[in-house]
Parts: sequence; C-alpha cells; structure tokens
Amino acid sequence: MTDRRQLVHWPETAFEEVTLKSGVSQSAQAGTRRLALGIGYPAVFADPQRCGTGWVYTGGTWDALNQLAAIREDKARANPLVYEVMETQSGMALDPPCVIAPPAVEVGDRTRHHIAMRLLPFLFVLYIANYLDRTNLAYAALGMSRDLGFSDRVIGLGVGVFFVSYVALQIPGALLVERWSARRMISASMIAWGLLTALTALVRTPGQLYAARFLLGAAEGGFFPGVVVYLSHWFIREDRAKATSNFMCAIPLSFVIGSPFAGWILSHNWLALEGWRWLFFLEGIPAVLLGAAAFFFLTDWPREASWLAPAQRQWIQQKLQQDKPAVRQAITLWQVFRSGTTQLLALLTFLIYFMTYSFVFWFPTMLKRQSGLTDGRVGLLGAVPYLVAFLAMLVNGWHSDKSNERRWHSATPLFLAAVGLLGLLSQPRSIVLSVVLFTMVCSAFAYLPVFWAIPSEILSQPAAATAVGMINAVGSVAGFAGPFLFGYLHTRTNSFSPGLALMMLSALAGGLLILCVPRSAPSATRSPL
Repeated sequence: MTDRRQLVHWPETAFEEVTLKSGVSQSAQAGTRRLALGIGYPAVFADPQRCGTGWVYTGGTWDALNQLAAIREDKARANPLVYEVMETQSGMALDPPCVIAPPAVEVGDRTRHHIAMRLLPFLFVLYIANYLDRTNLAYAALGMSRDLGFSDRVIGLGVGVFFVSYVALQIPGALLVERWSARRMISASMIAWGLLTALTALVRTPGQLYAARFLLGAAEGGFFPGVVVYLSHWFIREDRAKATSNFMCAIPLSFVIGSPFAGWILSHNWLALEGWRWLFFLEGIPAVLLGAAAFFFLTDWPREASWLAPAQRQWIQQKLQQDKPAVRQAITLWQVFRSGTTQLLALLTFLIYFMTYSFVFWFPTMLKRQSGLTDGRVGLLGAVPYLVAFLAMLVNGWHSDKSNERRWHSATPLFLAAVGLLGLLSQPRSIVLSVVLFTMVCSAFAYLPVFWAIPSEILSQPAAATAVGMINAVGSVAGFAGPFLFGYLHTRTNSFSPGLALMMLSALAGGLLILCVPRSAPSATRSPL
C-alpha cells in the first residue's frame, strides 16, 4: 500500500506539527501515525524503523486520540491550525509501543517550582515561630534579671535545660516523619510548644523557669530533624541545599523580626504585667495557630499530593528514587551510632552549636553591657548582624548548589566567625566596631543550609533519617553546655573573654572537621554508613 500524505485539521489543544526523523525513509515509516504523547515538546519514538520524531499530544485517552484521528478535512472548524500527519488509511489507531514520553525538562522545572512555592514559604514561617519561641529567653533575660533577680548562672541553666529534653526527642522526631506522618508530627509539636511558651509568662522562680524550659524542649525536639527529613522527601539533590537554605534562613530572620519586637515589648508594661511576660505570651500564640494550619496544609509524600498533576507526581518520585544512594539494606540504630561518618558529623555539629547557641543567647546581654543602650535600642541594633546572616545564607546555599560543592561552603562561614570572635576578645570600645565583629560571628549561620544537605547525600536513605536525628541530638547537647558554661564563666571571672575564647576555638575546630567529611555517597559495595 502506498504512503499517502494528508493535511488534517486538528484541535489546537491536541497536536503540534509532526515531522519525520532524519535519515528514515517515508516508506519505512508507512503504516503508523507519527504522533507522540505530551504537550508541544519534541518526542522520540521507540522504533526508528517505524516511527519518526514529532510533537506531542495531550488531548486525553487513546480512545479520544483515535477519535481525533478520524476527523477529516471537511469537518475542520474555522481557522484551525493545519498539521501534517502520515497515514495509510483513515481512522487507523496509533501504535502505543511507538510512543515514548516527551523530555521531562519542562515538566521537571514546573514540578520543582511548584513544590518550592507550595512548601518552602509555609515551612519558613513555621521555623520563624520555632526559633522565636526557643530563643526569646535571650531578650526576656534582660527583664527577668531586673524584675526577678535572676543571675547569669540561673539564666544560663534555664537556657541549657531546654536542650536536655530537646536532645532526647531528636531521633524519635526524625523517625516519626519517615515512618509515620510529617504533618501530624509537625502539627502536634507546634501546638504543644506554643502553649508552653505562653505559659512561661507565669514563671516567678528559677525552678519554674527550669521546668518550663524542659517541657518546651521536649515539645520542640522533633521539629527540626523532622523538617530536614521532610525536605528530602520533596526536593531532589540539586535543589536540596537551596531548599534547606530557604527554610533555615528563618533562623536569622526570626531575630531580624524578633529583636526589635522584643526590645519594644520589654520597654512596655500592660495590665500590671511586665513586658517580658507579654513577650512569652505574644510569641507563643502564633505557634498554636500555625500548628493547626500545618495539619491541613502539609502533604507527607509526593504520591499523596493532589495539588500536583499526575505527570508531576511521577517525575518527582522517579527523580528522588534516582538520587538515593545505591546501598539499600536495612540499617539498625546501633549501626548508625557506630558509623564513623555519622560520628564525625555529630562531633563537628557539637562544636559549631557550642559557638552558635552561646552567641544567640548571650549576644543581647553582651551588646547591652558593652554599649549601655536601652532595651529598645539593643533590640534594634541586635537585628543588624542577623539581617546580614540572612542574606549570607541565601547566597551561600545558592552558590553551593550551583557549584555542587558542600564542604568549603560549610567551613568558610565558620572560619569568618572565628576571626570575628578573635576581634571581640580585644574588647573594642567602639559600638560600630563591636557590631561589625558581632556580624562576622553571626555569619556562621550561613553554614547551616549547606551542611544539612550533606547527610542525605553521603548516607544511604535508611541511615539518613536516623543519622540526622542523631547528629542534631549530639549537636544540641552543646545547646546546654555552651550557654550554661558561658554564663558560669562570666559569673566567676566577671569577663566575657573566657567564653569568647571557647567559642572561637569551637568555630575553628568545627570548620576544620567539615573539610574531613567524605565527598560523596558510598558505593554499592561498601557499608551504607
């Protein structure tokens, strides 16, 4: 049967022009319509001896496609687009085996953008609430010391006891996200910690402060490692550091927002209640409301996302599967604890957290005592270093993804912080110079998004969730040790210098250890850890 070329009027939404594959004769292609599934992207046919190249169809099912194939030129509507097809007889059905899905570049870009715009802004707001409620004691301490007579040692222990229970629930939190439900765990955590933060406004004795902080740590324990694992369920390798960066930028931004707000609140009393009590109450309620919203807004897995098109769900699941390390055997908790890689990551996290948490909780006090400014002015000036850190986190995460490099992007901010701490040891008298040096220290936060993209890239999937919890748990022990030891040393020596020196050594050692982290995931022939 001879090959016949015919012009057929197709609906505009159904087809684009079909062309023949270079080097394939028309006679070799006779007998099959040369069309492919998709939306306006070049398609590649499975059998070049029977099929050519063409543009893609998205009109619906194969039945609908065959109905379109029966349309004749005399049934065309006014002003249709004219498309070229090859056929041997009217109404012949397409041969499905000839069709391969169109390139996924555009589908992938749309999917990645859709996921990022859906999840990251909301998670960003949740983490702002999380960090505000965790660290508001840094500014409340200015008022509590004055109104309740709490010493630096009491405040330091109140900061530190939070991390005792916080550490205990790190691994369970990450595992609950992996094996149970991210939205349920995140929602429950937020409602619990919001209520406990608000109740901290009732504190009158050191014992009550310690109890409130201990319970708050338990409520917050699973949130951060849970979100880190949750991001690995949705973002492919090349986007993971950037996604983590966008999420973790909430840390410095929470201080950019919270510092001026806290300074203003501390300067006012309402209804015969001190400003620091209102600070706890007003920063606790939003977490309760956001926790309720998280239950309905978040989706645990891509396969459950009704807000993604079927092709988008398929694409993201395939890409995430490809990103997983080759090793897939089951991993026990003891194996994770014994892993040299995990131990290295946990040790360096401890050192870095020692420095960062000491800075976070004692920065307002250091700035006030060095400058003599009012609480309100300390709050305003204290936002400057965190604003710079916010921008540094965005740039560092973006450049790390672009260059596909993690170690130096994690270590460099820590080396810069060590230089800033060295400068602070000289006890500069200039407020401007002090703020510049504090800003250098605060730039250490730029390491966070890049570093937390590393575990899921160098560990097998079964190990990653447990390892993230363990790493953050061990690191968070420094959340107790750092602020408590800093306050204790200041009480004993009446100087910030010993604490600053320990912070500098911790930042330097943490940066050097990051450079020792393996570069890539283990091969299939090696241990998954």
